[in-house]
Amino acid sequence: MEKIEHTTVPTNGINMHIASIGTGPVILFLHGFPELWYSWRHQLLSLSSHGYRCIAPDLRGFGDTDAPPSSASYTALHIVGDLVGLLDHLGIDQVFLVGHDWGAMMAWYFCWLRPDRVKALVSLSVPFFPRNPAMKLLDSLRASLGDDYYFCWFQEPGVAEKDFACVDTAILMKKFFSVFGPDLLFIPKEIGFSGLKTPETLPSWLSEEDINYFASKFNKKGFTGGLNYYRASDLTWELTAPWTGLKIKVPAKLITGDQDIVYHMPGIKEYIDNGGFKKDVPVLQGVVVMEGVAHFINQEKPEEISTHIYDFIKKF
Repeated sequence: MEKIEHTTVPTNGINMHIASIGTGPVILFLHGFPELWYSWRHQLLSLSSHGYRCIAPDLRGFGDTDAPPSSASYTALHIVGDLVGLLDHLGIDQVFLVGHDWGAMMAWYFCWLRPDRVKALVSLSVPFFPRNPAMKLLDSLRASLGDDYYFCWFQEPGVAEKDFACVDTAILMKKFFSVFGPDLLFIPKEIGFSGLKTPETLPSWLSEEDINYFASKFNKKGFTGGLNYYRASDLTWELTAPWTGLKIKVPAKLITGDQDIVYHMPGIKEYIDNGGFKKDVPVLQGVVVMEGVAHFINQEKPEEISTHIYDFIKKF
């Protein structure tokens, strides 16, 4: 870990912290919520040893990267803009892209909006969600799952933040890393997220040191930046109207776990299995569903994920 270098890069009006290691073709890793560059610690070390330059930023709103206060500053156009600016600042023309959770969502948007900058994509957990011109994602989730579904519950500014503040951040991180699958996550209003059960023991893939690293950064930054990704989803829908119907033209691979919360969302399995996903991503190179694996797949199965990434990108 001490070989990983940390720098701050100005991009798109913010200062972005990046962790990097290695030389060679560039792999850009995009984390999700509630995570950091640190979620890619295993992949950075593994893939840099195979001759790649690995770069993992703290995305806008997270860790040591700036966090603009308004949720309107967290649309997909902002995030992709940050990443294009990052590559321009570093003098990088094209990258292999790897994303997980919100990082995967933003990776798909990156491929959708700027395919010229991406050689190939490995998406963890999240397939491409094509823009539905008839209904926003949030409205769809509310209609099918209700206001207590976590994505919907996160919408009201201040509500989740106040609830999260009721417990120690390290305990909160332990809850987060245990609840995203296979069951869909609903937040009962009477107890909030903070009232959900705390696991008695950490999973084997997570140490107290890991938890404390995440907690130290969220203690400093807070959670609003990360929650703003959820709160900007409607605005992203509005702003991306011109790209409706555009297919993903970047070679891509999806890797998920059969215990992942996203895999169990209504319609997702059918979309992946019945040809809808392949129709929207014509150059889809494959889908891997790992048995017994939940949402935080890159941390839960680091060696397997690193191997999957390497085996895919070495072909290009």
